[in-house]
Amino acid sequence: MDTNQIRFAIFLAVFLLMLGLESIIQRHPTVDAKTRRLKINLALTGIDILVVRLFFGAAAVGAAQFTEEKGWGLFNYLQWPEGLEIFLCVIILDLMIYIQHVVVHMIPFFWRFHIVHHSDLDLDVSSGLRFHPIEILGSMLFKLGLVFALGPLPIAVLIFEAVLNGMAQFSHSNITLPASLDRLLRYLIVTPDMHRIHHSVEKNETNSNFGFNLSIWDRALGTYVKEALKPQPQITIGVSQFRTSEEVSLKNLLMMPFRKIPAGYSVSPDEK
Repeated sequence: MDTNQIRFAIFLAVFLLMLGLESIIQRHPTVDAKTRRLKINLALTGIDILVVRLFFGAAAVGAAQFTEEKGWGLFNYLQWPEGLEIFLCVIILDLMIYIQHVVVHMIPFFWRFHIVHHSDLDLDVSSGLRFHPIEILGSMLFKLGLVFALGPLPIAVLIFEAVLNGMAQFSHSNITLPASLDRLLRYLIVTPDMHRIHHSVEKNETNSNFGFNLSIWDRALGTYVKEALKPQPQITIGVSQFRTSEEVSLKNLLMMPFRKIPAGYSVSPDEK
């Protein structure tokens, strides 16, 4: 199996597992029709994949193979043990994705595109795949820059992307975990209850719990919120500007960044 097949197999396994669990141990009542949302979010995912393949081909793993051949990047100079390099690369890349997430909330121009992700009226496994194609292009450029700077092993990038993709699906999933298990997991990773707070309509909650994978960055850097203002099943998901199914149709999601986005959610409130 090549890297794309491995990533797809992991994605499909996690997606189907979370989708099944959501039907058994649902945490939050649904507001919008799940089938309609699944179609929209998966359609956006398909567009994103086509756009990335068109502009970047093999993308981050391919870039890692290129830097390895050329001997470029920090880790190609350090020549550290493979296991240590993989571990450090995964940690560093996860921190940088956390920082990227904070930045797209801080800068109103970036928020215009990221709001597509937050406009979902419900939160489930498919929400972890819901991103505007232009945001995906920007995110891929950022990751490529990191790969060229770090020079990680291709296997390290493959592991990181597989973990990030799987954890994004898990953290967005609409499942119930025992309270004791949730508290324990939160010391290291982002749980669905922790990330659901980030998708609240409340601005202070939206601008918290930015992690997708490791929870340690939110705790260490002061962006962690333990509990929402409302109990988990009562959290209002989404953004206040877009509250109807029609406003978040596939066509409107693609055009959303180019419409007037009222201020109120980005960390920098002076939206122009």
